[in-house]
Formats: sequence, C-alpha cells, structure tokens
Amino acid sequence: MIRPLSRAAALALLVALAACESAAPPDPVVVTADAARCDIPTGLTPARPYDPPADEIVRDVDTAYHLLALSWSPQACRSGKDYPDPELQCRDNRFGLTLHGLWPNGPADRHPRYCGPAPALQPATVRANFCMTPSPTLQQHEWAAHGTCGWASAEAYFARASSLWNALVKPDLEAIPADRLTAGAIRDAFVAANPGLPRAGIAVVLADDIWLREVRLCYAADFARIPCPRGTGAPDRQRLRLAPSGTATAR
Repeated sequence: MIRPLSRAAALALLVALAACESAAPPDPVVVTADAARCDIPTGLTPARPYDPPADEIVRDVDTAYHLLALSWSPQACRSGKDYPDPELQCRDNRFGLTLHGLWPNGPADRHPRYCGPAPALQPATVRANFCMTPSPTLQQHEWAAHGTCGWASAEAYFARASSLWNALVKPDLEAIPADRLTAGAIRDAFVAANPGLPRAGIAVVLADDIWLREVRLCYAADFARIPCPRGTGAPDRQRLRLAPSGTATAR
C-alpha cells in the first residue's frame, strides 16, 4: 500500500522541484565540424616550390618553443590576408578555424625560417591536409618557411602539425553571445573544451584591433603545452568581432 505524502512532505517536494527547474544548465561546449563539411576538390594539385627572400632566411637560431597558429578562416576571406587560394578556402565560406601553421620559435625576436631545401609537396600530402589547411600554396609555404626548421620531410612536418590539430577540440566561437565576445571569452572557450590547456598558453591575435584573426597556442620544444613565453596578445577585456562563416551575420 502506497501512503499519500503528508502536507509538509509534499510542500518540500514542490520546493525541491522548483529549485531544479530554476537552476540554469551549464553552457554546452559545442565543437566545430569543419572536417565533416570539407569536400576535397577534384584535381587538387601541389603548389610550385619557390626561392625564399634572402632577408627572410634564418638558420642560426635554435628552436625554443613552438606556436600552433589557428586562423579564423572567415576573417582571412574577408580581408584577403594570410591565406592564398581563396577560391578553395572561401568558396561558400564554410570553414571556421583552420590551421595556418606550426612554427618553430626562437628565444627572442628572431625565429628559424627557411632552414633548408623545400621540394614541392606530394599530391597525396596536399590532399591529406587540405581540410586542415585548405590551400596548397599555404601548405607549400609552411613546409618551406617552418617545416624545414625541424623536420626531415614534409610528411613528418604535417604529421606533427595534424597530430596537434586533431588532439585539439575546437570550440564553436560563434556560439559565444555577441555581448560577451572578448579575447577572454575566446580563451575561456578553448580551456573549457580542452582540459589541461593552460589559459596563459593561448594568444589571441586581432586584425584592425577588433576582428579575430588568429588563436595561437604555445608548446614547448618537446610539444608539451606551456604558457606563451612572449605574451598572449589581446587582453581578456578586449572586445572583438567575428567575421561570419556560412550564412551567419557579422558580430
């Protein structure tokens, strides 16, 4: 036999249910699905190798740490900077975060660059990394300018870059409310999606002091996550805007 609740017990139950209903659920962490929306173009071909400018060759500086530079693709498409091959990257403007590159950095103002020969990438390498870096020309540049300063082959360089990229959960930056969109909110989103990522290891880089351009993550020489040795870019309080992806509107 089930006994009815006493008046006092019923009142306590109603209070408890009301408290549960009024409690705000935590903000969900929504990850991007860039790879799922990426169609590799047919006939994709490698870019031609090139001779680097003499004044950009730096071969006498050791690597002190690494930067993993993530571009906000809609801003690159909006500005026409950072990424070549816009017909590939900006078609339908479907990308969000993409990988600009993995950069060996020196201990001071000079960084290793163009450390050796950089033959043209293999077609299979370009295709394998297109959804991460959707520009054959940029892939060739990153291999020449940065990959030659730490890896014996382009395949080894992109294997390391893609391992860091794939291990990173990319937060949905467009889910941040416009009135809370700050450099600090960008850092918070990355930390929430990636437990163990040091907040001081996230540099936020802006274009024209307002548009999100890149998020750069710092890694030690052995690729452990570390605070950025040379600062984190825009301060937490800095308000910013996002160039829209797809059919989203500018914010």
